[in-house]
Amino acid sequence: MGKGFIPVRRALISVSDKSGLAELAAGLVQAGVTLVSTGGTARALREAGHAVQDVAELTGYPEMMDGRVKTLHPAVHGGLLARRDRPQHQEALEQQNIALIDLLIVNLYPFEQTVARQASAEETIENIDIGGPAMIRAAAKNHDFTAVVTDPADYPGLLEQLAETGGTDHALRADLAASAFARTARYDSAIASWMASYAGGHTEPALPDRLTLTGQQAALLRYGENPHQQAASYITDAASPSVLNADQLQGKPLSYNNLNDGDAALGLVAEFDSPAVVIVKHANPCGVAALDSLEASWQAALACDPVSAFGGIVAVNQQLDAATASAIAEIFTEVIIAPDASEEARHILSKKPNLRLLLTGSMPDAGQAGLKLKSVAGGLLVQTLDNGRIGADDLQFVTEKKPDARQLADLLFAWKVAKHVKSNAIVYARNGATAAIGAGQMSRLDSSRIAARKAEDMAAHHGLDAPRTLGSAVASDAFFPFPDGLLAAAEAGASSVIQPGGSKNDQAVIEAADAAGLAMVFTGMRHFNH
Repeated sequence: MGKGFIPVRRALISVSDKSGLAELAAGLVQAGVTLVSTGGTARALREAGHAVQDVAELTGYPEMMDGRVKTLHPAVHGGLLARRDRPQHQEALEQQNIALIDLLIVNLYPFEQTVARQASAEETIENIDIGGPAMIRAAAKNHDFTAVVTDPADYPGLLEQLAETGGTDHALRADLAASAFARTARYDSAIASWMASYAGGHTEPALPDRLTLTGQQAALLRYGENPHQQAASYITDAASPSVLNADQLQGKPLSYNNLNDGDAALGLVAEFDSPAVVIVKHANPCGVAALDSLEASWQAALACDPVSAFGGIVAVNQQLDAATASAIAEIFTEVIIAPDASEEARHILSKKPNLRLLLTGSMPDAGQAGLKLKSVAGGLLVQTLDNGRIGADDLQFVTEKKPDARQLADLLFAWKVAKHVKSNAIVYARNGATAAIGAGQMSRLDSSRIAARKAEDMAAHHGLDAPRTLGSAVASDAFFPFPDGLLAAAEAGASSVIQPGGSKNDQAVIEAADAAGLAMVFTGMRHFNH
């Protein structure tokens, strides 16, 4: 018998996700397929009016140990693994009275979802599927003769081929097998990651000796950062709010750069509790504000650098309202990201068909633990996420002049923004909004000067008598190694400074701040972002 068409006469079904099960079973029965099943799946099939053979009838053993043991038996795995083109396999089937299984439909215990809802260790361990992955791998290995389906999204294609031919062709079985092995790889990776943390008693994901990474391709992208590069997006965590998991309501497909910039914008806007707006260009914020309303925050964020904001990515941390949507729509914007949007806001933005609107459903947790990966030649660099946060009680007040309440609020605001600006990072902020941003320079002095110069340019652009840096708070993502960067901020009109401290020249920097009349605080925490 060749590897091509295989008739499907018997199917074993065991699913925890029962979506689409009724339609699937009806299609299988109509195609003349005998159904074999286990536990809750068998009950659901019978309730739908279908005749079902219990796996226990095949194995001669009942389900035992709370269902932990039910399919781990030669009667099951022999039926999945037997090759139709080898006489000795057929002889073994006849000698042991094992029936062939032509189709396996399995989805696994919801381990990832159990971890996501922070269930107890006992419950999490019970949701580690053993028999399911074993059957999936057996059927996928034997895909020359056995079809395996692990995703309800593949049911329609399977049923269509069954209705037309009464069986499956090799191309379909090979495609399903590839998906099946990818599914078990993702499943094992999730278990390995959780076990590493559980075994070590960690509150954050451990850095294991062996790192397993899997993801489900979400989309093939037109190209990467540049047209000569290929690119795709992959989802590794379907439960967390992200630009990859968001619902796109309108606009053309997202590009690699859109997704990268959108991730940067969403990560920063999630830092704030009050209505906040972040505008990002080339993965750096060019305007940020957190005021009393989204509309006010938009106007303040835009005022920081309206030139760079053109064609940017906008993220907000509350439901997008009509007034804010109208204001954003006045300039060319590539993408808007929000947890939700009012019907009126959706209608307003629908008039901009090229603008993409992404709804994440909720905001990500800015303090969430996790891993950040970067590819390098020959491997990966892996670190825990920078989820460090600083409050007023964590600050060290090091200058003669102490910040007042308004300055303190602006210092903490600027510090949150600086965490998300590429290093070397300098952020000027005033009244809950960025006044100027200097990003990605080789010297901290250059970042200070560039931000100050941009503030002067924006003052001229808006017809202001003085740049918004006058009286501002300044955040530096790392310590000032020399007084020059701090003095450049003072020359731009800054009145207070927040920085990590820890330089061997701290005392000289403190003395320079005192001489300039600046209030300065140390955080003891650095936020390099390369």
